[in-house]
Parts: sequence; C-alpha cells; structure tokens
Amino acid sequence: MAEEVLITSPGKITSHLTSSLLAVAFLTSFGSSMLYGYNLAVVNSPAGYIKDFYNRTVVSRNGTGLNEEALTLMYSLTVSVFAIGGLVGSLMVGTLVTKFGRKGTVVNSTVLVFLAASFMGFSRICSSPEMVIFGRFVTGIHSGISLSVVPMYLGEIAPKNLRGFLGLVPSIFICAGVFSAQILGLHELLGKEEHWPLFLSLVVVPTFIQLMLLPWFPESPRYLLIEKHNVHATITALKWYRAKCNIQAEIEEMQEEQRSLSSDETVSVWQLLLDQTVRWQVLSVVVINIGMQLSGIDAIWFYTNDIFENAGIPAPEIQYTTVGTGAIEIIAGLIGCFTIERLGRRPLIIGGFGVMGICCAGITLSLILQTHVPFMKYVSVGCVVGIIAGFCIGPAGVPFLITAELFKQSHRPAAYTVGGSLNWMSNFTIGFIFPFLQMSAGSYCYLVFCSVCVAVAIYVYFVIPETKNKTFVEISQMFATKEAVEESQALTHPDQLKLKKMNGYGSLENGSLEFDSSSSCP
Repeated sequence: MAEEVLITSPGKITSHLTSSLLAVAFLTSFGSSMLYGYNLAVVNSPAGYIKDFYNRTVVSRNGTGLNEEALTLMYSLTVSVFAIGGLVGSLMVGTLVTKFGRKGTVVNSTVLVFLAASFMGFSRICSSPEMVIFGRFVTGIHSGISLSVVPMYLGEIAPKNLRGFLGLVPSIFICAGVFSAQILGLHELLGKEEHWPLFLSLVVVPTFIQLMLLPWFPESPRYLLIEKHNVHATITALKWYRAKCNIQAEIEEMQEEQRSLSSDETVSVWQLLLDQTVRWQVLSVVVINIGMQLSGIDAIWFYTNDIFENAGIPAPEIQYTTVGTGAIEIIAGLIGCFTIERLGRRPLIIGGFGVMGICCAGITLSLILQTHVPFMKYVSVGCVVGIIAGFCIGPAGVPFLITAELFKQSHRPAAYTVGGSLNWMSNFTIGFIFPFLQMSAGSYCYLVFCSVCVAVAIYVYFVIPETKNKTFVEISQMFATKEAVEESQALTHPDQLKLKKMNGYGSLENGSLEFDSSSSCP
C-alpha cells in the first residue's frame, strides 16, 4: 500500500507518498476545494438566463421590469454574495477547527452544500430570485470554511518533503471545478435555459462522495497530539498515513513544536494581531491573500465571456474559447504541483504574479489597439490565458500553503481566519465593482490589477524566505527579528537553541534544532 518512511539522519525525515495521503488529498479537494472553483464560474454561462428569470419575476410581482442598471446590480449581487458567504465562513474557521478538528470540520460543513443546492435547485419552481441569492450565500460559507481548512488539514498530515505537493492539490481541483463549470455550461449540455437551476445545484454530487468516504480516515496527527494530547490516537493516525514506518522521529518533531509554544491554547485573532513575534508573518499573509484576489483573477473568471466579447471573439465561439482556458488552468496547476518541491515556493509565487502583471498590461494594450490592429483581439485572448496560467501555477495555491507553514500550531487557525477573511473581502470587492470599473475606466481597468501583481511579487522577493522542506519550528525561527537573533547569539549554553544572522532572518545553525530537555524554546 505504501512505502516506508526513511530516517536519513536524526531529526531529518523523508517520506514517500502513500495511498492514504493521496486518497485524503483527493477526497478533501474533490468534495470541498473543487466546489469553490465550480461556483466561481457556474454563473458565467447562464448569466443571461438568470437575468431574464429575475426580470420576469419582478414583472409578475410589480407589473414593471427592471432597468439595465438595476438588473446589473442584482446580478452583481448574485455573483458577489458568494464572497460575502465566504467571508462569514472564513471567520468561523478558527472556532470550528479547534472544536471539531480539521477533518471533522470538513465533514460537518457538507450540510451547507446540501442546503444551498436545495435553495438554488428549486428557485425557479418557487419563482424566487431570493432563493438563488441565498443559495449562493450558503455555498459561499462552505467555500469560506473549506478553502482554509483543507490546506490546513493536508499541511498537517503531510511530511515536510511532501507538504508543497499535497498543499497544491486543492488548487488543481479548484481549476478542475472551473473547468467542469465551463464544460457543463456548454449549450449542448446544461447551457440551455431550462437547465440552469440544475446546473447551479450539481455541487451536491462531489460533496456526497466525500461524505461517504472521508469519515473513514483519521484526524490530523498534529491536532491530536498538540491540541488534544492524545498520543495513542496520534500514533494510530501516523501509522495510517505513513504505513510501515518508524514514526518516533516525527513524534519527536511534533513534541519539539509543542514545547516551543508559549501556551497549549489556540490564540485568538486579536491575540495574533497583537503578537509582536509574528508581525512579519501576519503582514505576509495579509499581502499575499489580498494580492491573490486583487490580481484580477476573479474578474477574469466571473466575466470571461464578456471579456472575450469585448475582445471581438464571435459569440458562437466564446463558450469554446472559455473551455479552452479551463484546460490551460488544469495544466498550469499540475505544473505547479509537480515542480513546487523542486523549485520551492518563492519562484512559483513570484513568477506567477509576474506573469499575471505582464498579461494584465498586455490586455490593456491589446484592447486599446484592436480597433486599429485586427490581430490584437487574439493577443487579448492570449493575455487572458496567460493570467489564468500564471495564477494557477503559483498564486492559486501557494498563499494557502504558506499560511500553514509560517505559523506554529497555536497560531495557525487565527492566521487562516485573518488570511481567509481578507481573501474573501477582496473577492467580494472585485466581483461587485468590476462591471462598474470596466464601464468607467474601460480598457485601463486592468492596469490596476497589473500594479497589484507587480507589488506583491516585489514584496515576496524581499520579505518572504523559502520554506521548502523545513519544519514549522524552523520556519518560525527564520522570521525571528534582528533583536532576537542578536540575543540568541549571546547565549553560551550549548544545549540551548542557536541562531545565526542571515539576510535579516534568524536561521538554524547546521540546519538543525537543539533543545534543552528541561526547558522550552522561546
């Protein structure tokens, strides 16, 4: 079933991918992360039918229809209320993962999907636009929870040499969700007027499969040991995920992290924001999560058809062009997933944002010149593909992975709450204002996204260190302040943690940790 864990040297753990790890990564990503991508794109194809449904319902109620501005506002609310739900869900993450655990939160939150699908599926029968909007809101809550909990769960069950690979599996399924919505939205499948309620409610299928299978897998070993102090359950979980292996070294690494914590209790968001020892980690999470959404990717996903129409693509060809971009998303996501452990996190996120920035500027230039240079409409499509590929290869998944890696167990839930809430607030902002920004600024609106992408890439280059193949304790020490580094250099006791100054960060001497058995690491 699985290969052994190899102990290469004391404290150095190298583990091969087991079928259990792969199964959990696929189940959680298929039943949760994929729904996020699906719901981002599902309102794109039936937009006209949904608007007609809203208008007919208002006419039947009031005797008069909606003007164009009111209809655009109502549809924008339908699109962006998903992000409001996501914000609500992200604010619940810290409480849920502490109470129910990582796997328990994923499993228990599935009830939201069935509730949302019921509202959206029966909305036309009940002649209720409010049911569509409320259903989008509820499915947003589920996505807000799962978008943080799934990478947290996978990051905690994965050995450090596979954390990047498993951490990007959800981003591949997000791309697969977008692609599925694009395929099913074709006129030959569910892209007809009578099918749009079914199209919106299909999210129950992957969630049902997840609900049937995921409960059979164990909880996160780190959660069981560090937060629940259940050594027996931790050993059982590690044996499940590592199969035939000597798990002693991994248990010791978790215990080192447990000893390094100032408290066994999970910190609140307010405590996290006031904690001076993690201020650079918090700032980094803020920058990359806001940048992820303000890069313009959601504007591209929400309004792909409109962008292609403005670029001059013939109407019958737009749906097939959109499906082609979905295939590019999956290919780019796979490239990122299979190269992250070789290249590291920094190259993928810096390169991804860099490509997106260049392509955003390219869209502006091509839309300005397309009236004079006919082939520029194809350049515009190429830039859209470049933005999507650049996003999926790095920025789509690395921010969630880095959020898990930059914090130790006690701070991780609060960090995901901060990052997730900012992510969703930015998502809502873009989804709601982009149509109006496009109407007012025209082609130049993409220059705003270009500036954001370039700024985030510069920040990551200068501030965030490489976290590849490092333990959570090692990563936390890399963010030690200059003063803490200097103080640690003055320590003379040989059994205490030793740091050396490197590029403004504290890094571990000889790449290892040494702890005094009678005291905790500060």
